[in-house]
Amino acid sequence: MSFRGIAKIPELEFLQKWIIIGILLGIIAGSGAIAFYASLEFTTSLLTTVVTGFDPPDSGNTLEETLNWHPPENPLLLIPVITIACFISGLIVYGLAPEAEGHGTDAAIASFHKAGGEIRTRIPIIKTIASSLVIGSGGSAGREGPTAQISAGIGSLVAKLLKLSVRDRRIAVAVGIGAGVGSIFKAPLGGAILAAEILYIKDFETDALMPGFVASTVGYVVFCTYHGYEPTFSFPDVIIHPVQLPFFALTGLICGFFGILYVTAFYRTHEVFSSFFKQHNLPVYLKPAVGALITGLLAVTLMEIFPDEKGAAGLGILGMGYGFLQLAMYNMLPLKIMFLIGVAKILSTSFTIGSGGSGGVFAPGLVIGGMVGGATGAVLHSIFPTIVTTDLIPAFVAVGMIALFGGISKAPIAVMIMICEMTGNYSLFFPAMVSVAISYIITGKRTIYIEQVETKADSPAHRAEMLVDVLEDIKVREAMVPEDRVVIVSPHNTILDVMKMVEETGHIGYPVMEKGEIVGIITFEDIEKVPVEERAERLVRDVMTEDIIHIHEDDSLEVALKKLVSYDIGRLPVVDRHNKKKLIGLLTRSDIMKAHAKEVAELGR
Repeated sequence: MSFRGIAKIPELEFLQKWIIIGILLGIIAGSGAIAFYASLEFTTSLLTTVVTGFDPPDSGNTLEETLNWHPPENPLLLIPVITIACFISGLIVYGLAPEAEGHGTDAAIASFHKAGGEIRTRIPIIKTIASSLVIGSGGSAGREGPTAQISAGIGSLVAKLLKLSVRDRRIAVAVGIGAGVGSIFKAPLGGAILAAEILYIKDFETDALMPGFVASTVGYVVFCTYHGYEPTFSFPDVIIHPVQLPFFALTGLICGFFGILYVTAFYRTHEVFSSFFKQHNLPVYLKPAVGALITGLLAVTLMEIFPDEKGAAGLGILGMGYGFLQLAMYNMLPLKIMFLIGVAKILSTSFTIGSGGSGGVFAPGLVIGGMVGGATGAVLHSIFPTIVTTDLIPAFVAVGMIALFGGISKAPIAVMIMICEMTGNYSLFFPAMVSVAISYIITGKRTIYIEQVETKADSPAHRAEMLVDVLEDIKVREAMVPEDRVVIVSPHNTILDVMKMVEETGHIGYPVMEKGEIVGIITFEDIEKVPVEERAERLVRDVMTEDIIHIHEDDSLEVALKKLVSYDIGRLPVVDRHNKKKLIGLLTRSDIMKAHAKEVAELGR
């Protein structure tokens, strides 16, 4: 049996169907993650290491390996490399796929809510190339956003090939996000939950949860078969006692405020770049290059002002920054450097991605949170050295990562699980739950993903479901226009007569009545098919629809809406149940919406 037939087998239950599709999505998303990772490694090696001589620290290595990094021989080379790479990336994105600009996750979320899961086939390829250029050259961005959009695009493509319904295509997009992110971060459980949590501020897409478990697990196995199963970060063993919880709560509070600063700076920068380029009529493809230029200048300036630790204060704000997070987890960065990287990373990310550069906000968010958390831990150690010991500072780094990004992503559960998986340390759950809860409260409705909606009730993807729930209890007679107020036409009227009625009444559809009985219906679409020169001669009876789709006054509006959608029509004549020639009223889509709005308003009182 072909995969295309899967969606057409009625006896397959939801879970059975999605086990098969989930496995397929996982294989493709995991393979896509491998390809994107390889692309990132190539561009980073070529543009950063070979051209500038900068060999950044890497995550997941031993302490000795992590310390064996070296800064660029000529830091000034960083500026043209980042600028030129982001200029090329901008040309590719704005020339071929403008929706691939920015951090990608928002575009994937928007596709779920607003576009029925439709993502153009070219997006995964364009996003891979553009993001590899930005991140590989040193742009302050992460691989989560690109991976999310790439994998969501894969999910959308698979759904099209399998001829899935719009609802299933949306699920495929969400599952694709989770499978891709879970694969490339080696965090399958967190990725699966991310698929359900990332779409809303205060809700879960529960239909994506079980398919997400399947796809994310398969994607993880595919990716790790090639890249190994070791966690993303090497993390020391830490023991956390209840007496230390208030200090982690304070970390959550501080990270919440830094999260607000991150979101505000990011979108304010985006607004400034957009308005400036529009006001001065400048080519939009230059935006990422300008943002990259500022990022490069900022990094080099910080290296000059703070040359200690090999210039980590400046170099730590470039690229994903995971290597510098690893140094912080090994307790190898002083308080000053952690604080500087945390603050400056907000600026470099805002300039890189806020200007339109292609890359994710997840990795920068983790770096900002980790550095702020680590700096907080270092300060607390200096005040309470016996309670907050030096070997506890790595825990503050990890909890800061969770608290800051869990708060501003509105996906605290997924982020908490992901960081525990990425560090291989599940004892972090204990302090992280306290910290992320406080950060989540502090950040309120502020989110780094502005395409998120508050709940399912606010999503166009679920609007029909919410609509139907209310419409079940409303009868057609309560919403229809009664027969004595219905504008009707005669089969003997000319098409020109009806055209004049359209102009006078604004209606685009009319019941056709003869001798008190309904004999047809005519719409503006029928009229448009008649050549202009024939409209004065042709009669309504020549073009009207005689096979009338009707409704009864005691039917529910749910039934009426299903008929309107099924037959793709805009109005339904309401006829007597025992005499379908007797017109009782007329029901349009707008009548249904008015009745729905009225009912919702009354329920809310």
